[in-house]
Amino acid sequence: MNPAAVSGYLVDLQNRIVAELERVDGKSFRRDSWEREEGGGGESRIVEEGGVFERGGVNFSRVQGERLPQAASASRPEVAGRAFEAMGVSLVLHPRNPFVPTVHMNVRFLVARKADSEPLWWFGGGMDLTPYYGFEEDARHFHRTCEAALEPFGRDRYPRFKRWCDEYFFLKHRNEPRGIGGVFFDDLNDKGFDHCFALARSVADHFLPAYVPIVERRRGLAYGERERDFQAYRRGRYVEFNLVYDRGTLFGLQSRGRAESILMSLPPVVKWRYDWKPEPSSPEDRLYRDFLRPRDWVSDE
Repeated sequence: MNPAAVSGYLVDLQNRIVAELERVDGKSFRRDSWEREEGGGGESRIVEEGGVFERGGVNFSRVQGERLPQAASASRPEVAGRAFEAMGVSLVLHPRNPFVPTVHMNVRFLVARKADSEPLWWFGGGMDLTPYYGFEEDARHFHRTCEAALEPFGRDRYPRFKRWCDEYFFLKHRNEPRGIGGVFFDDLNDKGFDHCFALARSVADHFLPAYVPIVERRRGLAYGERERDFQAYRRGRYVEFNLVYDRGTLFGLQSRGRAESILMSLPPVVKWRYDWKPEPSSPEDRLYRDFLRPRDWVSDE
């Protein structure tokens, strides 16, 4: 186990992703370093009112504490009460054009320590896509790139992590998925540190190939107030998920991380409507009918 190697990789990952996103957007990301009173800190890279991204952030953090927050120990009671070190890169991008999907990616590493015991460690992460208007070409490209990231680590990994993503990014109170999914994994520590670290790196390194071609295809499409209005409505679902269910958001807030950096995932313009339904056979209805449901995007033509 080598936390220093993970931290070094994550810092480089943040730099590489931001450099490419600045090329795509045409605007430099703001750098905002912060420290945490209990130990550790990080750097947020934020863009607002860019050429493509209405708001986006690519955050690195490495924090320590005396007691692991409940959000991280709920599914692992054996680590409750342990001291911890947690590090990761997390990003969310909210494009202005409603035909360009919102995207989320993160990769993280946690170590839980206790006197006279071996440290317990695990990786987590993944990426998922949230379109407002569906394009099957984009969905297949995103999922096939996710599959390629996991293929070297076993043929069972992609279908397992894809199903996990579908189940995790689901708004139970709405009985609907947040988007079209991708891959998600947590508590990964089987087959040793080197294997798990390589898998996490592969997922993170495939983010740009998964997302940037979609941005380039859709960024120039014309849109109007109708599309922007629907985008704002669907962004409300994103807010609901992040504030009610998201483990990363809950962990950050429970560990007293920097709220501005944690909540950078929230979109700048959002709308809610009472009991709204899309017009039958409309493009908005097609999103619900054809995209907001589990599908085998890799082989489904």
